[in-house]
Amino acid sequence: MTTLPPPAADLSADEARRIALRAQGFLGAPDRRGGVRGVLRHLGAVQLDTISVLARSHELIPYARLGAVGRRTVEDAYWTEGHSFEYWSHAACILPVEEWPHFAFRRRAYRARPHWSHDLPDGAYDTVIKQLRTEGPLTATELGGAKNGGEWWDWSASKVAVERALMYGEVVCTERRSWKRVYDLAERAIPGDLLHTELDDAECLRRLVRLAGQSLGIGTRADIADYHRLKGEQFDAVVADSGLVPVTVEGWSKPAWADPEALATVPRGRHRTTLLSPFDSLIWERARTERIFGFTHRLEAYVPKPKRVYGYFAMPLLAGGKLLGRVDPAREGTTLVAKQVALDTPKAVAPMAQALREAAEWVGCDAVRIERVDRPELRAGLLAELT
Repeated sequence: MTTLPPPAADLSADEARRIALRAQGFLGAPDRRGGVRGVLRHLGAVQLDTISVLARSHELIPYARLGAVGRRTVEDAYWTEGHSFEYWSHAACILPVEEWPHFAFRRRAYRARPHWSHDLPDGAYDTVIKQLRTEGPLTATELGGAKNGGEWWDWSASKVAVERALMYGEVVCTERRSWKRVYDLAERAIPGDLLHTELDDAECLRRLVRLAGQSLGIGTRADIADYHRLKGEQFDAVVADSGLVPVTVEGWSKPAWADPEALATVPRGRHRTTLLSPFDSLIWERARTERIFGFTHRLEAYVPKPKRVYGYFAMPLLAGGKLLGRVDPAREGTTLVAKQVALDTPKAVAPMAQALREAAEWVGCDAVRIERVDRPELRAGLLAELT
């Protein structure tokens, strides 16, 4: 069993919560000069997902921190001028291009997987690489079709080949076009100094643990390891050299680590009032969300409809540094529809109305309609705040 050094600080639960909020960009003045790219670099990973209700999750992440950034501006910030790439981190994520060297350990692991025995027709892999070299960047459709009776999710041989090349690091996803991955050769898409920086596994892990600790501000072993989907033992092997410092937090039953810069100053400033994507890194780990906010949340999109409690894509309401409720939104023309609103306290009424109005305006809606409120006694107040 590893012996931990003495804690650098003893923190209250409220101090830990505020540190986490500031680290994730929800406390203090937003970095408007850094914009969307600043948010991406600060978080280190922005999760992608196919679900689009108000907007796709990777659009909701900067919106929650910066406010009504134009959606075209968001996409351009991610995908133009080689500022980012898509790879497997917490899940499929947009990552700052500077993090390319840090995932060398994962690219090597994919190459070494003996059970990757899916047969490809002779020459299929080389054909895809050659086609990208001469014609790229290309989508899977442009490479010959994404689906064609292949073994992986009915993928075509060219789709299997290019995804394998993506995992190996020979190919990079440089953008999404109509939600299709656009592939290019790493040698063309990644700046040479980053492409040729070869880090050993330990250094990759050390850097990712440090970056995750900085992005979270404070976290347990599981919190920090899960940020980039590392194993607990990988975290254990490098945390002592990561620069993170052990701390104790009131009410936390497990050891924690913090970014020393997060401990250097007291978190102060204005709290954001906003709706959160369920894939937002502030809340994407359920146990951490419960520990920090006392708020239980799960994405119910994949739960059978009769068993859903809060709705298909319930978005938690963040206000005053706390999670006060949630709403399951939809859009009908230029109306934002709040299909189901759950308010944990009467104090959530005004912030929920504010968050709904701002979200509606952001996505081009000029009206908000409330369908169901879980606490009927709060319905009239919510409607009054919206008028």
